[in-house]
Amino acid sequence: MTTNTLASPKRQFLKSASRIPVSIWLCLIWIAVVFLVGVTAQWISPFDYLQQSPLARFAPPGAPGHLLGTDYLGRDVLSNILVATQTSLMIALLGSLICAFIGTSLGFVTAHFGGWVDNAIMGFADAKASVPFIIFALGVLAFLGSSPLILLMLVGVASFERYARLTRGLVLSANQEGYAEAARIVGVPSLRIYLRHVLPNIAGPLIVQITLNFPEIIILESGLSFLGLGIQPPETSLGLMVADGRSYIAIAWWLIALPGVVIVLTTLSISLLGDYLRDRFDARLR
Repeated sequence: MTTNTLASPKRQFLKSASRIPVSIWLCLIWIAVVFLVGVTAQWISPFDYLQQSPLARFAPPGAPGHLLGTDYLGRDVLSNILVATQTSLMIALLGSLICAFIGTSLGFVTAHFGGWVDNAIMGFADAKASVPFIIFALGVLAFLGSSPLILLMLVGVASFERYARLTRGLVLSANQEGYAEAARIVGVPSLRIYLRHVLPNIAGPLIVQITLNFPEIIILESGLSFLGLGIQPPETSLGLMVADGRSYIAIAWWLIALPGVVIVLTTLSISLLGDYLRDRFDARLR
């Protein structure tokens, strides 16, 4: 094997990487940092995020010992942002996976059975999509009370209809392909065809949908926490930090600005990455 042969994959990788816009690389770097924080928040936080220091209330960013300042209870803002990012990220990640599982499963069911099953599920999905989800979520949380589990279940059904519609269309199209028809002719069970053959071939668009849905769930969780119906103290999240800081915006702007910047940069980065992946996967846009 020659040196040129060994170097070929490396050259191909560098060539492919050079085609990725700088903005997408910046988004990837920020997303990597956020996910690293989500995994290591407890270990890299300089203080316990609940530790209070009344004598150090409203210390501005850059104060000795507090890189991003302190809040109205003297708690370290950097430590709070790290833990809040972990909480918001965990809810968004689990919510996105639940949403994708429910919607994808329903999409397979409608494509397989068709008829009244298709009409019933798609009709329910259309009805759900016609109601602003924030109103539905406010009603459920006001009636049942707020808890992390209820919040997770709510965000888990936030956009399932998008996955259901997308999966239904992709499966109906895949069913017309030769590989699916050939598997049926030789007697392969439908479930195995869907899991072993169809799902891997439609995974690309579904992954793109997750990247588009992920930032929406972050904003939804932040909005509910801001309204007092999401994460409750002593737990923290980015939305809850913004809600707590709004009363002190005139004297401590960093309490609302810093978690707000994290929300904006995270949702923007994932949205731009999702748009880029969608363009790459969609042959019509190449």
